[in-house]
Amino acid sequence: MITRKLSAERGYAHHGWLVSHHSFSFADYYDPRHMRFRTLRLINEDHVAPGQGFPTHPHKDMEILTYVVKGALEHRDSLGNGSVIRPGDVQYMSAGTGVTHSEFNPSSDEATHLLQIWIVPNEKDAEPRYGQRNFDERSKRDRLCLVASPDGVEDSLRIRQDARLYASVLSEGRTLEHPIAPGRYAWLQLVHGELEANGQPLKEGDAVALEEESALKLRALSGDAEFLLFDLA
Repeated sequence: MITRKLSAERGYAHHGWLVSHHSFSFADYYDPRHMRFRTLRLINEDHVAPGQGFPTHPHKDMEILTYVVKGALEHRDSLGNGSVIRPGDVQYMSAGTGVTHSEFNPSSDEATHLLQIWIVPNEKDAEPRYGQRNFDERSKRDRLCLVASPDGVEDSLRIRQDARLYASVLSEGRTLEHPIAPGRYAWLQLVHGELEANGQPLKEGDAVALEEESALKLRALSGDAEFLLFDLA
């Protein structure tokens, strides 16, 4: 079964300095049909105005991944980490027993476009940890680049859950196929471009959830199609 969630069906929030779209219930957006998908709890697509950001706030027992599409994001946390992440960078924070952090757009003139992802961990009250990797466009071009996994293979970020996150930039007319093992599920989030997923046309911000499917077959329809693919237990 394949279920499509259109971009316009997502939750929406406009706070002046922040424009956000929510794939799953979050803050003031509540939809009992879209609380989570397997262990995937959150995909927020955020646009942060220049010089603005999220002040220090806490997290606990959540695997948090940040994927920057455009601009930059400055991160500081109670573990002592501080960095600026840019397109190609993927940041990972396992909140575990508890961590606080802040995220700001350090630019004075360019908005930051990012996707924030939460995955429910497979253990509670673990020791917090942090990681960061760069996956340049060449590593994602016309292939599925593994950016996060439970075992850290292929130099991916090692997360506390049986979930694998892939990133890709598929050239117009090119195709990809990802096998889905029995008992596993997939969620595809299109960042930009146009894509066909198992015959379903997708545009920027659209997503598809796959259950009891043996494979995900993809074709870029117009220009480059950038997307994230989650393979979930």
